[in-house]
Amino acid sequence: MKLYCLSGEPSKPCFILKFKTTTIMLDSGLDMGSLLNFLPVPLVHSSRLSSLKKWKPNDYRGSGKIENELRACGTNVFVDSAPEFTLPQLDILDLSEVDVILLSNSYSTLALPYVTEYSGFKGMIYATEPTLQGGRQLMEELVHYVERMPKGSTANVWKNADILRCLPAPIKDAANPLAWKQCYSLHDVNSSLAKVQMVGFNEKLTVFGAVTVTASSSGYCIGSCNWSIQSDYEKICYVAASSTLTTHPQPMEHSPLRNSDVMIMSQLTRTPTVNPDAMIGEFCMTTALTLRNGGNVLVPCYPSGVTYDLFECLSVHMDSCGLSQVPMFFISPVADSSLAYSNIFAEWLSQGKKSKVYLPEAPFPHAELVNTGRLKHYPGIHGPFSDEFRSPCVMFTGHPSLRFGDVVHFIELWGKSSGNTIIFTETDFPYLYALAPFQPLLMKAVHCPIDTSLNFGQANKLIRDLKPRHLVISERYSHPPALHPHRNDLVIETDPKTIMYKPGSVLNLPIKRTYERVEIEPELAASLVPTEVKPGVAVAMVAGTLVTKDNKHVLKAPSDPKSKVDGLESGRRYYVWGELDMQEFVSKLAQHGITDVKVEDSAAGHIVHLPSDDTLIQIEEGSTHIICEGNEGLRVRLKDILLQCLSRL
Repeated sequence: MKLYCLSGEPSKPCFILKFKTTTIMLDSGLDMGSLLNFLPVPLVHSSRLSSLKKWKPNDYRGSGKIENELRACGTNVFVDSAPEFTLPQLDILDLSEVDVILLSNSYSTLALPYVTEYSGFKGMIYATEPTLQGGRQLMEELVHYVERMPKGSTANVWKNADILRCLPAPIKDAANPLAWKQCYSLHDVNSSLAKVQMVGFNEKLTVFGAVTVTASSSGYCIGSCNWSIQSDYEKICYVAASSTLTTHPQPMEHSPLRNSDVMIMSQLTRTPTVNPDAMIGEFCMTTALTLRNGGNVLVPCYPSGVTYDLFECLSVHMDSCGLSQVPMFFISPVADSSLAYSNIFAEWLSQGKKSKVYLPEAPFPHAELVNTGRLKHYPGIHGPFSDEFRSPCVMFTGHPSLRFGDVVHFIELWGKSSGNTIIFTETDFPYLYALAPFQPLLMKAVHCPIDTSLNFGQANKLIRDLKPRHLVISERYSHPPALHPHRNDLVIETDPKTIMYKPGSVLNLPIKRTYERVEIEPELAASLVPTEVKPGVAVAMVAGTLVTKDNKHVLKAPSDPKSKVDGLESGRRYYVWGELDMQEFVSKLAQHGITDVKVEDSAAGHIVHLPSDDTLIQIEEGSTHIICEGNEGLRVRLKDILLQCLSRL
């Protein structure tokens, strides 16, 4: 049993598990950290960005025109090209061999089109309906942002290793930029997601009869799940982004994950030192303070997930501060579908929000905010938005990387005033480096990272509760984060049964398949004559034909009557069982004329000495040895006497 680790970032997982005769991909996360090495793509022409100084290494003597590819902003250097993404290492093995892909949440779907459309993949894909629709929204927004303002050229010269080492940090530390890929198309998105089969929580699905996969709620976002992968005698659990906090999704289920042979854990929090509740409180207070002073608040965000909680918490806080008249804007190409879907997925929500549907009320307050005009949503800044816009306001828009999307326009628009504030709540991108190409910037930048996935304390408690026999984690989780090297509490507690993976590693999981389930055909079962070997245990001889189809094994009666006779009569083997009674054995020996017998107890059983025949019989549990100096006739005679003292099948 093998596990291939295709992703270099634990928060964007992608694994391939070879289990029995199946090959299963677990998630297809897309690492978007590479976006920060590129210049932002503005909606309208930006004289500031276009006037950035071209840059090339002082000692560069190559023939490539690198000065057209790189631009400097302060001490940082950025690539002036279409943005590119870091894919999982999809070339580790042939993806046409993958039988099924299991998706755990919408954020772990973003590399799916690269897998399904460009690799020869022909298998099944399983995901919950909210994961499917949420993933579609994230992909469509990404494609829309990238294709809306396409770059005319692609930069590749700077990726040369000789040039890369001359570049300043952090761009020179980019991991394998030659493998980066540009964004897929909307056609790829639709084609990929058309292959997804929707599943429900605790719905059992069979993969070619070999294993059963089951999704259970992980509590992280709407429809997010953990997966149990089971055969008849082995169980593997995949714990992806999970949360034990009380938010809007259905709570995390523990029972399906207990007592597994192997538990694979990924997507722990990226901000282990902060409390999400405290960050939401700080977000609301910072927003209210800026609005009171007449400033605008810009919130780079994804179109779903924690954004729903921010709408709810912020509207309540603004009411308490007398700021109910200040509008909130939500701008995204998928804003309308995101808000609509969140209110129709009632069965995937927490009990508190689910109960509102039966009142009837919308489970999320943003439906009421939209109806009253306090939350206004638009696909972009052109068209109706320009008629409705007023300041001060709170602006929720994407993309959190600050490299494309409407957020670039608002940073350019509001960045020159210290009265405005940009608040970072997403944790995928280091906010200071995200802001680097916009410097110098006067607007205030506030970091309020909100990550509801498991922290290390919660993860360790969960592991103790679930009791897996073996635990698989990223090696990053085994030592404190780089920013907190002395915080030994910010690690997963390991033991000798903990297995750690690195990017690109292939692990041999310590599961030995010992048993296989075989069903006996009723006709054959009816012909058996069991013999009780001990109270409650009966054994019977059986001969038949083993038929294997779709990884199911069935023992059937032989179709040829003659072979049945041969199998059960002429070819019959007898099996002995039971514990040897020494008094009965000595008595049998006497009946056959062997009376000179001495019996001694040994550590392993008994030793029978026959002085007259110069023979020793060593009787141990499960074995008997007759030592008679080559007297084959005596050996056979003693063996037959001993077998008479045992029960026979």
